[in-house]
Amino acid sequence: MRRLLGTLVALAVAAGAAVLTWPSAFGVERVFPVAQVISFRAPLAAVLLASTLLMLLFALIRPLRALALVLALILGVSGGINVAVLSQRGLGSEDLPEKTATSLRVMTWNTAGSATSAESIARFAVGMQADVVTLPETTIDTGAEVAEMMRDMGQPMWAHHAEYGEYGVTGWDATSTTVLIRPELGDYSVIQSSLDGSSNTSTVPSAVAMPTSGDGPIIVAAHAVAPRQGYMTEWRSDLQWLADQCTTDNVILAGDFNATLDHMTGMGVDDGTLGRCHDAASESGNGGVGTWPTDAPAMLGAPIDHVMATPDWTVSGSVVMRSLDGSGSDHRPIVVQLERAAD
Repeated sequence: MRRLLGTLVALAVAAGAAVLTWPSAFGVERVFPVAQVISFRAPLAAVLLASTLLMLLFALIRPLRALALVLALILGVSGGINVAVLSQRGLGSEDLPEKTATSLRVMTWNTAGSATSAESIARFAVGMQADVVTLPETTIDTGAEVAEMMRDMGQPMWAHHAEYGEYGVTGWDATSTTVLIRPELGDYSVIQSSLDGSSNTSTVPSAVAMPTSGDGPIIVAAHAVAPRQGYMTEWRSDLQWLADQCTTDNVILAGDFNATLDHMTGMGVDDGTLGRCHDAASESGNGGVGTWPTDAPAMLGAPIDHVMATPDWTVSGSVVMRSLDGSGSDHRPIVVQLERAAD
């Protein structure tokens, strides 16, 4: 009976560890509550490795030795795989190459509305020489103020936005997403389906900015709803909508996806991460760095904010900014440098 019970415990632990370590093998990466747990691979790895050590201690007790050693092996292998995945995606690089005349710098920052001042946004964007800035949870009033401040600092921007409902009625800044674009990229306009919500993310808006002159990229300022238990269907729909924006050429997709790379498994085409878009942070050493929440160390957070681009662009560097954790927002900004792909 003891042996049977031990076998059942080992099988249960092995199944649970396998599901959390490689959820796509079981098709549960976008299913509650697995989706929530796998958002935090680094803490998961830490728990698995700590549990391994605990099992090794239990192995000192003779009646528990065999089971404890088996469990230590299962947990240790699972923890090691999680560490390997994080290492492959990148544990942090703050090296942005020097910007050239042909480089494009894209910045995204979920500002948590009024929690982040317009001055903080403007100073950071100018300091990073950003050409495109996507700002989920930022009203057009704040966006216009940021653009004016950036102009006064010598880097003018045009401000565009999409919103659901009248800001001030709901009192929720997440009903608006703003995008700032340098005039040198050409004239832009947010498409009507973004403005009227006929084709958009479900609960909080994204903004699709199309060039009306010049050869600049299509810019999608993304904001998917958070995967709370009551919003799982909407969340999955939002991720698919974002993937659909990357089916054409010359697209840059940047914002708060409320999803990690694990959640996007199987949603790419032509070797893309999401649609044809590829994730810039994971290609430049920052894919494992948490962008949310800022009250947790970056290596223990969830990397849910992304900059992505179609193969028209290659990634030369990225940075997840940790020095702004006290600025008000619960998200860290990301800045990515892109270069036009060779024909």
